[in-house]
Amino acid sequence: MADLEDVQTVDLMSELLRRLKCSQKPDKRLIFIGPPGSGKGTQSPIVKDEFCLCHLSTGDMLRAAVASKTPLGLKAKEAMDKGALVTDELVVGIIDEAMNKPKCQKGFILDGFPRTVAQAEKLDEMLKKRGTGIDKVLNFAIDDSVLEERITGRWIHPSSGRSYHTKFAPPKTPGVDDITGEPLIQRKDDNAEVLRSRLAAFHTQTEPVIDYYAKKAVLTNIKAEKAPQEVTSEVQKALS
Repeated sequence: MADLEDVQTVDLMSELLRRLKCSQKPDKRLIFIGPPGSGKGTQSPIVKDEFCLCHLSTGDMLRAAVASKTPLGLKAKEAMDKGALVTDELVVGIIDEAMNKPKCQKGFILDGFPRTVAQAEKLDEMLKKRGTGIDKVLNFAIDDSVLEERITGRWIHPSSGRSYHTKFAPPKTPGVDDITGEPLIQRKDDNAEVLRSRLAAFHTQTEPVIDYYAKKAVLTNIKAEKAPQEVTSEVQKALS
């Protein structure tokens, strides 16, 4: 932990003001669902900052738990070392742990989980034990035919998750993040062949999750084929 005496006063004041602002925000526990390329990655940082939420990516959390050697992380590493899938219970447990962190005090955005109805049920069980539940599920609905152009032109800033597109949302300088000036990367699976395989899995496994939350009356459909700014407006309207 940093010695506060070494932190610049302006930085301390900025953090204090941010926390005061966040204390007035309503709690929100959100799930973003949509096929790859539907725009979840573009909208997540905007919503995260607006409502002072933490962004929970199960892949990132698993890697962090393994690296920090938490009890759940050690169990996950044992499974991965054997080439086995990490169980749904383990993933939900890691989400449960993450919710205790100060940055998740006002709530979270879950992106990429749950992928199946069984996972959604286990997530609901865990939240029920905490006396809470999912407030809103946003379904980023988009036709498969629109996605290929989106996916193959997508570039990511790895450390923040900010995403760009060579055609639809280009960075100010090609190949460079607008804020940090650090290089952007293109994911290895951002190609047409991998996309078709991922879409098939999404339709088979995850579309039933959309029906699951629709029956609970917490689902809002977002027209994700629109321009990013228009999608942002739809998302803000859905969460207001």
